[in-house]
Amino acid sequence: MFDLLGGGVFAFVQNDLRSNIGGVRHRYEAATPDSPTLEKLALNERKCGQREGAACLVRLIRGLWFTCEALRNMQEDRNAELHVCFRRSFDAVLKPRMSFVVRSVVSVAIRAVPHRHDFYARLAQGGSHEKFDSELTKWLAGLEVVILRMKDFLEQGGYGTV
Repeated sequence: MFDLLGGGVFAFVQNDLRSNIGGVRHRYEAATPDSPTLEKLALNERKCGQREGAACLVRLIRGLWFTCEALRNMQEDRNAELHVCFRRSFDAVLKPRMSFVVRSVVSVAIRAVPHRHDFYARLAQGGSHEKFDSELTKWLAGLEVVILRMKDFLEQGGYGTV
């Protein structure tokens, strides 16, 4: 999806997601039999006195939450330009956890997103906007279930604030 925003505008988000997926994968590969779920991966890692995989998991869930909220904002406010939808998501999910310098870079990147109509057309890939919107609603609902479950687990378990 971030590739569709064009020009590496959200390269930092992509790199962060990839890095965090890599960290979780590394932990999984180090203890595959003890890590059949993300929750068990974090619990097992804690028993071993480590926390890199869980830290990556916290950041990964935060990045997915940002993405989910941005797309939900896009769906719910059909008159808002895309940069407004992403700004709302950033302000709610990521901004409180970032330094002033990073917030400044993100602000510039958000202003550079394509127009809403162009982005939506790219996501729909030539299909009907109604069908795409219906499928996106289902996908976001499923993603939200995962995010909320993991957010609750990570925060209550003391792994970090998503």
